[in-house]
Amino acid sequence: MPGAFQYKPKFVDIRVKPPKEGEPAAEDVNALKPGERACDHADCRRAATARAPKSRDLMNEHYWFCQEHAAEYNRNWNYFSGMSEGEMRAYQKDEMFTGGRPTWEMKAGKFSREAAAFNHRFRRGEGYQDPFNVFGRGGAHARPQPPEPEGRALGKLERNALAELDLEINADGPKIRTRYTELVRRLHPDANGGDRAGEHRLQKVIRAYQTLRKAGMV
Repeated sequence: MPGAFQYKPKFVDIRVKPPKEGEPAAEDVNALKPGERACDHADCRRAATARAPKSRDLMNEHYWFCQEHAAEYNRNWNYFSGMSEGEMRAYQKDEMFTGGRPTWEMKAGKFSREAAAFNHRFRRGEGYQDPFNVFGRGGAHARPQPPEPEGRALGKLERNALAELDLEINADGPKIRTRYTELVRRLHPDANGGDRAGEHRLQKVIRAYQTLRKAGMV
């Protein structure tokens, strides 16, 4: 190759000289600025910008990490660590019904304003009805209660189950069994030439009958 085209580096040796005495050192790019806190990860000198809870039982206490170590901490985080299978299911059930929040009874305490107001009305014979003068006061002025309709005191599940079977609320055991047998025979695929169109209704009928059996109505 001709000498005119040979490459010759301009700088053969590049050295960084230490600062002279009294000269400020070069600024450290990783140095913390005023108001910043260091990352809690070991040997990390970067500023912390994200926080993470220390454990499941210390949700209000946090570590402070830079973005990289916060992402690493989150990848390895396991909220259910140390919990048994039963504890995990109980926690998930509690989250589903109450959102993990504590619940209280919906009633007033005996020293509340509601209780004091009721006691005041009670002493004056107000706020309650006593048609048979059980409490010895207010009986003459109280309105008689209409007689309650005869029938069983059923819960919502039992009422819905009877409605699913197209039965009245006072249906007895033999009537429930007869209606159940009739619906099963009508909706079963074998009774419809293999047609499964009524299978969904059949499953609802079976569940309704099982609900009534558990309630002791059959």
